[in-house]
Amino acid sequence: MKRISLVLFIAMTSLQTICAQSLKVDLKYNIKPQDNGLKVEESYKDKDHVINISEAKMYVYLPEEEKNKHAAVVICPGGGYALEAINHEGHDFAKFLQARGIAAIVLKYRLPNGHHDIPLHDASTAIQTVRNHAKEWNIDNNKIGIAGFSAGGHLASTAATHFKKFENKENDARPDFQILLYPVISFQEDITHKGSRNNLLGKSLNKEMIDLYSNEMQVNENTPPTFLVHAQDDNAVPAENSIRYYQALKKHNVSCEMHIFPHGGHGFGMRDIKLPVTQWPQMAYQWINGILDEL
Repeated sequence: MKRISLVLFIAMTSLQTICAQSLKVDLKYNIKPQDNGLKVEESYKDKDHVINISEAKMYVYLPEEEKNKHAAVVICPGGGYALEAINHEGHDFAKFLQARGIAAIVLKYRLPNGHHDIPLHDASTAIQTVRNHAKEWNIDNNKIGIAGFSAGGHLASTAATHFKKFENKENDARPDFQILLYPVISFQEDITHKGSRNNLLGKSLNKEMIDLYSNEMQVNENTPPTFLVHAQDDNAVPAENSIRYYQALKKHNVSCEMHIFPHGGHGFGMRDIKLPVTQWPQMAYQWINGILDEL
């Protein structure tokens, strides 16, 4: 079993330049992590997409102290649980948050390869790891959220609804808020993204597992406050995923905000596609500010 490591990129600001210091830290799992069975070396499919991930890493962006809001967001890139769009759904959003005083942690989680617990184990451990370093990184222990795009949105919403599975003590794996971009929420046949479902669960599906990972069915009063963004013309992951999650959150009186844009398709992330949907980062930032005042 490979040791799961954490790579930290800590941005330290001087008068005119930012000097990045790289540190490597081992994740301390409460439960011994599984091997996902991927033996091919990790590589980039293109400049944005990482494949064959068998070792988890985190990339940490800490803000300038004078801007520091003492909050953090763990970011889960999407990619159908088959690869990860590490830049426009990871590092680019992290840099946006960092510039606005929020610590951002890009999680390169292990791909499941049919082992459904593996991504959740990494996401839960990432939240715990940030909490363990909260004092060192000047973060409020109760202001640590999670964000996710597409299948990464499924992972983030799983971390927000299944957090008890891997927690070590009460609420140490629970994110305090969540930001979900065109998320895969449901594994129900009528609205799911079948590639994400098959890659996480394998092709031998049963109703119990489908329902377990249909996160609209796992919401309760302890689910953290949520910000949702989707495009109506998303032909890969229907906007009904966000809508059903929003309805479940409202049913359980969980604070939530949802924006459905008419155009944007799927996978827009931090790309400038010259459509109103690209306003979402600033909208999310404003929402985070409001939530931080309540935490």
